[in-house]
Amino acid sequence: MTALVTSLGRSVLALGRELGGLILLGARLLHALVTWRRGAPDARELWSALHRMGNRSVPIVLATALFAGGLMAIQAGTFVKKLGATGLAGWGAGYAVLREIGPILIGLMFSGRVGANTTAELATMTVTEQLDGLRALAIDPLRYLILPRVLAMTFMLVVLTVLGDLVALVGSSIVGYTVLGIEWSTMYFSFADNLAPADFLHGVTKSVAFGGAIALSSCHFGISVRGGAAGVGRAVNASVVSSAVAIVVLDFFLTYVTA
Repeated sequence: MTALVTSLGRSVLALGRELGGLILLGARLLHALVTWRRGAPDARELWSALHRMGNRSVPIVLATALFAGGLMAIQAGTFVKKLGATGLAGWGAGYAVLREIGPILIGLMFSGRVGANTTAELATMTVTEQLDGLRALAIDPLRYLILPRVLAMTFMLVVLTVLGDLVALVGSSIVGYTVLGIEWSTMYFSFADNLAPADFLHGVTKSVAFGGAIALSSCHFGISVRGGAAGVGRAVNASVVSSAVAIVVLDFFLTYVTA
């Protein structure tokens, strides 16, 4: 019993320590944004982060979105054909993609690729004392390394979500025509007549929150790593898990608030 209580206490303290670190980092980043004129993030580092995190993520994100859209078309199309309401097939697939499936799947793919890479990069810099070297040169690692990555990850996840939504709708139309025999025009008018801009903006809003959560988590675990090379691996694992949990929790609350 004593061992169980001790283990539970350690877990609670560790969770509190990580949550406190995330909140502190978020506050420092917010202060850096408010005091932008005193020291804007490094432009070269920002553009490099945008390219690495955005352009190189396009193929995997679009492939995921294409098949996700097709899957939603199969799920919705099977039932609407039984009911003779094929005009609602596009609405069923598009509603699920724009509001839920698109932001969540793309966010999880983004956290697995970009978030993990960012954590490993920052963690390696931390254990090799490169961040200490920047401080010795009077360069703030927060503005030089972390802020550009946070801005790039948040912005590029929104862009990738928008692209993914469009590709997912195309994928659902392709599957609807080739597998379910639903005409292109039927799918198009089902999208146009039943989906509202609010459905699209709902997913975009979620992607902003997901991008911020992924960026904050990956940067926090990257700069707080301890234990050398083994610590880098643990930091990457913690970053991916915490990002996935944050996405699910944020999705619940955002859906509840905006429903």
